[in-house]
Amino acid sequence: MPAGPLRGTIRVPGDKSISHRAVMLGALAIGETRVTGLLEGEDVMATAAAMRQMGAGAAKHADGWRIHGVGVGGLLQPAMALEMGNSGTSTRLLMGLLASHAITAAFTGDASLSRRPMGRVIEPLSRIGASFTPSPGGTLPLMMTGAPVPVPIEYRLPVASAQVKSAVLLAGLNTAGITTVIEPVATRDHSERMLRGFGAELEVEELDGERIIRVRGEADLTPQTIEVPGDPSSAAFFIVAATLIEGSDLTIENVGLNPTRAGLIDVLRQMGASIEELNAREVGGEPVADLRVRHAALSCIAVDPALAPSMIDEFPVLFVAAALAQGRTVTRGLDELRVKESDRLAVMAAALTAAGARVEETADGLIIDGTGGEPLRGTANARVKTHLDHRIAMSLAIAGLASQAGVEIDDTRPIDTSFPGFIPLIEGLRHSS
Repeated sequence: MPAGPLRGTIRVPGDKSISHRAVMLGALAIGETRVTGLLEGEDVMATAAAMRQMGAGAAKHADGWRIHGVGVGGLLQPAMALEMGNSGTSTRLLMGLLASHAITAAFTGDASLSRRPMGRVIEPLSRIGASFTPSPGGTLPLMMTGAPVPVPIEYRLPVASAQVKSAVLLAGLNTAGITTVIEPVATRDHSERMLRGFGAELEVEELDGERIIRVRGEADLTPQTIEVPGDPSSAAFFIVAATLIEGSDLTIENVGLNPTRAGLIDVLRQMGASIEELNAREVGGEPVADLRVRHAALSCIAVDPALAPSMIDEFPVLFVAAALAQGRTVTRGLDELRVKESDRLAVMAAALTAAGARVEETADGLIIDGTGGEPLRGTANARVKTHLDHRIAMSLAIAGLASQAGVEIDDTRPIDTSFPGFIPLIEGLRHSS
């Protein structure tokens, strides 16, 4: 039988994007930055370890994390390879950071990360003057040497990517003059907000539907006190679960609602979800609220491709919601999902089909015919492959809650990269209801 209702109040771990950036920018400020709510998953810990290797302090204390910065331009040559684990964000942002420092570094990662393309970051950073020796196919392991005299560039993003944008802006911090990034499609803007918070001179201009972002180099960053809001990508799994499971009434406290990240909430509301924002406030330049989510019947929609950048990581769990909605949900423009930790379109199509959903895979999206609220069949006696992808694993755990026989997945360990304690939190909610 499907799980009992999810009721009560929870908090999800701190926002991963903001946590990465808090550690990196804290390491570039001169003095002590204090961070509460930092996500202590493996990805962010990889960033912290890398910054320690390059001379910054990053340690957990009773009252949160303290980052002791070395100043822009003050990073030291790392003695060993920078081990990135599974973290594409750590890798791409740190490549940007190092591109304008005259030091050499080797980047390594796990099997999944070592398949992910780095060419989209290498291309603009090479223009700044950094040099790269990647593995064949432009992947990790990779060796890079930052530019001794970095050159400011103007770079138009060929593909919407917050990571590429952030890498170029971070390179610009230690580059004399103005570094410019042009975004034809707006992506998450945590880097811009936090750079301003740390005192960088950064301007954003809207022109002919594009965002033009300029940062002045040779910046002096000032240490900050940062409270990291709850990660909306982590909250997404519980929002969908409470929506799908009858009788649920769940409050998720302190969720970051940056408009460049909140696409899933907009889409679920269009489908009929009951998501109420309580105690809306602003923390450290980021909008935050508590979300009360109650069970609601969902209807299909055609998801606007323009929303994709604001919810790119939430599509796997949206596919689960669509599988139980009334009617046919169509998604398009999701080519980016094929080069994440796994090919998320192919993997979710196969997994949901195995669990009893009706799914058609297209070149750039999925078409899903929902059950109209009836639970999925589940996957009795069969383990579904997650391909070492944390978001696939968590999405399928939610599909399991909304199924008759449950969904057994092959490996839950990758979940710790972004959401330590995910499984116990679900179990606790189920047993307390």
